[in-house]
Amino acid sequence: MKCPFCAHLGDKVVDSRESKEGEVIRRRRECLDCGRRFTSYERIDEIPYMVIKKDGTRERFERQKLVAGLLKACEKRPVSIAAIESVADKIEARLQDRPEKEMGTEEVGAIVMEELKRLDKVAYVRFASVYRSFRDVGEFMSELKDLLSAKD
Repeated sequence: MKCPFCAHLGDKVVDSRESKEGEVIRRRRECLDCGRRFTSYERIDEIPYMVIKKDGTRERFERQKLVAGLLKACEKRPVSIAAIESVADKIEARLQDRPEKEMGTEEVGAIVMEELKRLDKVAYVRFASVYRSFRDVGEFMSELKDLLSAKD
């Protein structure tokens, strides 16, 4: 940190305090050259994760939307809120582990389906029916047959 008074690069931290919200850290510093004190503020610079919609528009990733979709798929199923939160955590972690900060809705949907398939087969079929927007009953039946023949 460069001293604002003498431009010396050496300093020591005299006091550190976190803001009430926990978003900012205030540090009281003392220049090792001129001895004057100054304050610095540190805050995390978050880069938002973006979802690329089917029409090409970009939208900020919202965990609430993900959880709402999972809740809808798992409605009236013996799936706990904790299990839904865990699935949302896994999906969010996969998004954050990527070097790119963008992901297409198709990819997000595929990950959701993969997780739902492990969690609850009925919730998986519900989500797939909306996500894949089957054109006819034959496509839907084909997906069900694949699900029933799979050995998980």
